[in-house]
Amino acid sequence: MTNMTNRLPILSLLLSALSVAPAALLAAALILPQAASAEPARTKLTLTISNIKEHKGALSLGIFDAAGYETDKAVNGGSIPVTGATVTATFDLPPGQYGIKMFHDVDGDGKMGTNPFGMPTEPFAFSNSAPAQFGPAKWDAAKFEVAAPSTAHAIKFN
Repeated sequence: MTNMTNRLPILSLLLSALSVAPAALLAAALILPQAASAEPARTKLTLTISNIKEHKGALSLGIFDAAGYETDKAVNGGSIPVTGATVTATFDLPPGQYGIKMFHDVDGDGKMGTNPFGMPTEPFAFSNSAPAQFGPAKWDAAKFEVAAPSTAHAIKFN
């Protein structure tokens, strides 16, 4: 019996410590909610697109990560009105590698104009001003890094 009595204070101390730990975790989650549900950091990407020949219509562009570039699943993008030879737009993205595909929708029909053979009849461009060779520019030629706090990227129509 004396052996059991000597162990009880240690067992009692251990049990009380264990009962405090969940309460401390709950209190920390309530006091610091941003640590429990933090959003990924975002950074600002500023695009400057130049050498736009016709000052009408809109630029239709998609911003892609590596997984979406070949499948045309953009993570961001949109339509930007054209009013001059240069257009600037800003996007919020998580830091990482991205590639951009765009075309100048000169006639405003919302789709890229093509000839009967499927060749584009409206201007198009890619990030890094990467060249198109028998299809869109390859990921390795178009990819660029978006890093915090902000990144500027220039694209020039040919």
